[in-house]
Amino acid sequence: MASYRVAVVPGDGVGPEISAEAVRVLDTAAAKFGFEVQSEWFDWGCDRYLSDGEMMPKDALDTLAGFDAIFLGCIGDANKVPDHVSLEMLLGIRVGFDQYVNLRPIRLYPGVPTPVRTATPETVDFVVIRENTEGEYSRQGGFFHPDAADGFALQTGVFTRKGCERVIRYAFELAEQRKSAGDTGRVTNCTKSNALNYSMVFWDRIYAEVAEAHPDIQRDMALVDALTMWFVKNPEWFDVVVASNLFGDIVTDLGAMLQGGMGFAAGGNIDPERRYPSMFEPIHGSAPKYTGQKRVNPIASVEAVRMMLDHLGETDAAAAVGRAVAGTLEAGEIRTKDIGGNNTTDEVGAEVARRIMEEQA
Repeated sequence: MASYRVAVVPGDGVGPEISAEAVRVLDTAAAKFGFEVQSEWFDWGCDRYLSDGEMMPKDALDTLAGFDAIFLGCIGDANKVPDHVSLEMLLGIRVGFDQYVNLRPIRLYPGVPTPVRTATPETVDFVVIRENTEGEYSRQGGFFHPDAADGFALQTGVFTRKGCERVIRYAFELAEQRKSAGDTGRVTNCTKSNALNYSMVFWDRIYAEVAEAHPDIQRDMALVDALTMWFVKNPEWFDVVVASNLFGDIVTDLGAMLQGGMGFAAGGNIDPERRYPSMFEPIHGSAPKYTGQKRVNPIASVEAVRMMLDHLGETDAAAAVGRAVAGTLEAGEIRTKDIGGNNTTDEVGAEVARRIMEEQA
């Protein structure tokens, strides 16, 4: 029997509530498909910072390195710790484990309302690949006489050939996989090289070089501001989008609205070479004002579990989770308040788990 060790870092706010449903679904899938999951929870986050002066222990990466995967709930509570401080924990794990691919599926399930008229289950089914360890989030720069009249701040984006090349190659390889399954086979380069005349020109150059090695995949380019327009106007055009750290962070929130809201958006922080554990998470915030109310939609967390299972090679279990999510949402009988229902977080999680367990082989 296959066995996996999963680190669960519930984090702040509603993190423990949605993490509980993620683990419920993970355990149900394991029982249904005959593998074992050993989950270990870690109380890292803002409360730990208030008591110990650090979001996670200094040896946290050494601890996590022994796991097969990580589930992260949500990090941050500005009422306790400034966001730029709490974010160091997330960035520290991503960079420390070289999780250089941020994988963001953008899919609208039948039965889910969306505020975007052009978004339908037929038009919204694409993936954004965000560079995850460098670029604009490299944390390089400084303040120079900030209180003086001519003081300034310098924030430097770092774009290495290695960093750009490997994430763009991943996007093209994913497009090839999707094409073999019937998708378009197109990689859209999200750029801004008309204004960022060094970093994005360099990025575009490497995109073109990588594209040459994948002649069967269509090339496409859109400036990031135009891309936001095309996401809304013609979402059906997109198959795989590859973007820098900052641009990918921004456009995936718009993508989340196409798929019905932040409660449906999941992400994977991937080390494709599998040297370190990859980390999976819902991309919504910690929503501290809703803590303990059990009103937050757990679907994004369940989708993160589906991605985790797929990454671990448990593809049948991952597909079953996807079918259970789709069935729950299309039936529309059990849903949280964000999409017009009255059910609680745990009731939605329980329904997804029930559908997994009761599905006929």
